[in-house]
Amino acid sequence: MRILYGVVGEGMGHAMRSRVILDELTKRHQVQVVVSGRAYDYLKARASERLAVEKIWGYSLVYEDNQVRKFKTLLENVKGALRGWPRNVRAYFDLAEKFQPDVVISDFESWSYLFAKNHRLPVISVDNMQIIDRCRHAPAIVKGVGAEMKLTQAIVKTKVAGAFHYFITTFFRPPVRLKRTSLHPPILRPEILAARPEAGGHLLVYQTSTSNRALPKILEASGIECRVYGLRRDLKADVREGNVLYRPFSEAGFIDDLRTARGVIASAGFTLMGEAVYLRRPMLAIPVKKQFEQVLNARYLEAESYGLGAEAISGARLGEFVERLPEFERALAGYSQDGNRDLLGALEAGLVAASSGAKGMFPES
Repeated sequence: MRILYGVVGEGMGHAMRSRVILDELTKRHQVQVVVSGRAYDYLKARASERLAVEKIWGYSLVYEDNQVRKFKTLLENVKGALRGWPRNVRAYFDLAEKFQPDVVISDFESWSYLFAKNHRLPVISVDNMQIIDRCRHAPAIVKGVGAEMKLTQAIVKTKVAGAFHYFITTFFRPPVRLKRTSLHPPILRPEILAARPEAGGHLLVYQTSTSNRALPKILEASGIECRVYGLRRDLKADVREGNVLYRPFSEAGFIDDLRTARGVIASAGFTLMGEAVYLRRPMLAIPVKKQFEQVLNARYLEAESYGLGAEAISGARLGEFVERLPEFERALAGYSQDGNRDLLGALEAGLVAASSGAKGMFPES
């Protein structure tokens, strides 16, 4: 089967998830990837005889001080569209003439979706964002953020509208409200699947925003060893200041610190959150401001008793998190996931059904 696979380039979570799926798909299928942003370099490194990767322009967000800057985001995307649109049109026709896919998979990516619709091809959605629109959320979960939810739902709904099926990756399971939708555990990197969780004494802290200038003092006051990634990006080696250890980024080092962490402090991005839950590490999640998906993730994390959410890190909230670690550990002990088998098996069946025009191959919830 020939598959056109679109990956949104905003953030690296989509690319890391897609890498795992692509490694599986290319065992049986020919795949052409279209991807934007820095995710291109990550996936291009995996190109092979069965996997071609092409860069296209895509929407991006501008972050400052742990929040999305709407006006700067608008300006950057207007400039990007003026430069990127012609290249995307050319890529669009090149793919039509050269690749001739049988089916399209979109990981929240628009160009592959538009290609499918214009060529009357079945499109399959694989991402975590569709849970915002295609599931029903309890009033307690969306309390105080109803307006943000409705706006985000409208955006998500139009992103990959009318897909053959929506495969949603998630560690929480709200009721499904729309047909052709199924929920599946998060897709995990092989490095995470190979990691073995062990009881440790440190907190893993991943923060790239420098807006909370009090953070180092808060961590120091905790008295717990804190291994910090992201705050000092120019580091070449570890720097220790009391109980706070600042570390340069290393994938192997980060995963080792994650699997042995007593708890994790980070934003509420889905990828790291899914990895922490799989490894049964409690998490204190700080959503990026003005990003509803992260607010939803943090609230469900707390609802499942897998950790806490917070608008910002404070000494009081960190103290509560540490005090309740045994409670979170007990809840996480009940989480189970059989690697990536659930989603990968369902996706393969979905590809066969979509390419043959079959209907009713999946339950509606």
